[in-house]
Amino acid sequence: MTVLASALDPASAEYAEHREAMLAKLAELGTEQAKALEGGGEKYVARHRKRGKLLARERIELLLDPDTPFLELSPLAAWGSDYPVGASMVTGIGVVEGVECLITANDPTVRGGASNPWTLKKAFRAHEIGHANRLPSIHLVESGGADLPSQKEIFIPGGALFKHLTQSSAAGVPTVAVVFGNSTAGGAYVPGMSDHVIMVKERAKVFLGGPPLVKMATGEESDDESLGGAEMHARTSGLADYLAEDERDALRQARRVVKRLNWRKAYADPAATAVVEPPKYDQDELLGIVPGDLKVPFDPREVIARIVDASDFDEFKPLYGSSLTTGWASLHGYPIGILANAQGVLFSEESQKAAQFIQLANQRDIPLLFLHNTTGYMVGKEYEQGGIIKHGAMMINAVSNSRVPHLSVLMGASYGAGHYGMCGRAYDPRFLFAWPSSKSAVMGPQQLAGVLSIVARQSAAAKGQPYDDDADAALRAMVEQQIESESLPMFLSGRLYDDGVIDPRDTRTVLGLCLSAIHTAPYEGARGGFGVFRM
Repeated sequence: MTVLASALDPASAEYAEHREAMLAKLAELGTEQAKALEGGGEKYVARHRKRGKLLARERIELLLDPDTPFLELSPLAAWGSDYPVGASMVTGIGVVEGVECLITANDPTVRGGASNPWTLKKAFRAHEIGHANRLPSIHLVESGGADLPSQKEIFIPGGALFKHLTQSSAAGVPTVAVVFGNSTAGGAYVPGMSDHVIMVKERAKVFLGGPPLVKMATGEESDDESLGGAEMHARTSGLADYLAEDERDALRQARRVVKRLNWRKAYADPAATAVVEPPKYDQDELLGIVPGDLKVPFDPREVIARIVDASDFDEFKPLYGSSLTTGWASLHGYPIGILANAQGVLFSEESQKAAQFIQLANQRDIPLLFLHNTTGYMVGKEYEQGGIIKHGAMMINAVSNSRVPHLSVLMGASYGAGHYGMCGRAYDPRFLFAWPSSKSAVMGPQQLAGVLSIVARQSAAAKGQPYDDDADAALRAMVEQQIESESLPMFLSGRLYDDGVIDPRDTRTVLGLCLSAIHTAPYEGARGGFGVFRM
């Protein structure tokens, strides 16, 4: 084995400073994530419980196999918007009867589980993950349909959810709907387009139009139960495949449905046939690696040593393009290729090295893990003349056309085209997570504000006008503050530019869950299927 040597000193003042900064960011993150856990707030949670109903996360817990993890996705969705944090829905991946499933659950304590624009975006992302990884999906439904005041943002894109359900079914990936309460209007098509439907007796109400709408549209008087009750759908319409006595019975029946799916993963779990050795170094030490000031470089090998099996890492081209670390390892028994930024800037050598490494991974059908800490590709006359554009394009070309699954973790900076070359959100990684220490934008706040200042100054000079230095300083300060706030992980996670902000200590576990999910679907690397590399 090639076990990585660690130079990290947990007793040093530098380590303590980095750890303290990370813990402060984690505390901030915990405060914001707690808002999602609160749902609609104490009043609405109490009202929900008074009706004898379980909360969304309680339903998920009873659905999952005992003592198995749940990888929650996009918990900060809608953060910084006018809508509640969490977007009135819980999504994630969990194990049901030994089968890894995508799970979505409406949170009925938030405006009755009604869907707002961020609910749709969160649901779309969950469906993307389920489709790419061929995960059977279970939808725990209790929603009043669209949040009507925001219908202009919901109506058109909302229909795509039904399309996704039918496409999953057509691809042979099972879909299950468990209806606990209202599933109204467009929401009625969730059970309507699912392969298997379970409804809770005297609770589930599924109709295209409720009694008030029916009255307005046709003049017909009707009640909830005869119009769309669970028993009616089980006995008369045939929409319900199973009638549950209560919520717990519904979840029990959902587990039985999954048990009978005869579902198999494309690849066996390597841990079932071989002993997986944990890293040689303490994962708690991941808290003290990334500096509070992202301008200070750090060695990504210290991170790799604490997440891969046995800290065993075979580095590829260690002496060439040294500001990008590349190499081979395994994580929870799954083989992976790793690209990790070391000093922040990507030069021509790093770009060419990355392109070759990505091609090799595709030849060997090995998934890739991108660990971000980059300010982007190097600029300047020397580097432009040396071909940084074509070499950076070579790396982005390789990432774009790679067919093996990609995972990305933003540890530190992730700016500009470097974010693209390291497989940022626009390049469709199967999963992308961020550490609380990360920042991402088109460029750093100071650089962006400085560029605007230079352009404004040159414009004034070209017109022969005086330049207001005081106004310039105020503008730069305002722009820096804006870009800084928009670069932070909670802001980006709120817009679903990642799949969640995670504690660095959980990185190995989160990546292991992702790799397991990825291996549910077959994949094959590109065999020469790349665009033209400019030489």
